Amino acid sequence: MRWGGIFDIDRKRIELQNEEEKTLEPDFWSAPDKAEAQLRKVASIKSWITDFDNICKHTEELVLMPDFIKEGIATEQECDSLYAECVSLIEALELRNMLRGDEDRLGAIVDINAGAGGTEALDWASMLMRMYVRWGERHGYKVKMLDYQAGDEVGVKSCTMEFEGEYAYGYLKSENGVHRLVRLSPFNANNKRQTTFASVAVTPAVDDTIEVVVNPANVVWETFRSSGAGGQNVNKVETAARLRYKFRDEDTGEEISYVIENQETRSQLMNKENAMRILRSKLYQHELDKRMATQQAIEAEKKRIEWGSQIRSYVFDDRRVKDHRTNYQTSNVDAVMDGDIDGFIKAYLMEFGGK
Repeated sequence: MRWGGIFDIDRKRIELQNEEEKTLEPDFWSAPDKAEAQLRKVASIKSWITDFDNICKHTEELVLMPDFIKEGIATEQECDSLYAECVSLIEALELRNMLRGDEDRLGAIVDINAGAGGTEALDWASMLMRMYVRWGERHGYKVKMLDYQAGDEVGVKSCTMEFEGEYAYGYLKSENGVHRLVRLSPFNANNKRQTTFASVAVTPAVDDTIEVVVNPANVVWETFRSSGAGGQNVNKVETAARLRYKFRDEDTGEEISYVIENQETRSQLMNKENAMRILRSKLYQHELDKRMATQQAIEAEKKRIEWGSQIRSYVFDDRRVKDHRTNYQTSNVDAVMDGDIDGFIKAYLMEFGGK
């Protein structure tokens, strides 16, 4: 298959053979963590080859389809269906080929914060939360709620979710930015058209194979009572953990601080471990930002949650969702809010992913 070169399949076949040989070494399981990481690496390479071979099989069948139709073995409808399936398989692998960064293969941590707009903004943040949860479920990711701050009346002030699974960050990094909602507000007595905002921050969920240095001297811990619904222990004991981390970037001189809250479990120790893991992810993202752009470009991306800074607009009454970076848009607002955001992700990755 000529176009196999764009996916570097020949190199991947050699790489797979070399990596599989490592799993056959006598002391392979002497370090279980490293062994599991190696098996994940093998599985990742193998999935590329399997998907490519599947495309080859389908396209070979497609080439034979005209003869099958002449012989009455197949119908034109079956040919059209096979063609559509081939296109879908190729586009899926082509999209995955845009995820070339080491961080792209990781899981993702998604922070959603309500912006300007009061009650409407709280509701909008909860709608975005549901949209991403539905997207994750559709694609087989395990979605965990790490922190949830409910709104005073409705919706959510902020939440932190983790998407466990390969390439979650690679896909969801396209969602990083401000999302703008325009609709006839159900919270307005006159049902007036209202605009509101919410911010989405996506960072890679670092694993044990990535080294991130955390200075213990910069860590301050606080504990508090969990605000979520739960059993008898949740609201009576200070099981939730708040981590404050402040440091000066040695390269830029910038003062940087993070405040991370976690109330995922009833164990204070586990919540602290989860908070520390999120911190490592944010520090890793900080280093990625420095690597990928100049400081001026990074500062330009730090936009306030208000007019003029949105990456995407969701206009309900006009039945339109438009991404302002790629100009990709759709009129199927209901499907988007139910998690069908693959078109936006694909448009972003095809334009920016390979750069």
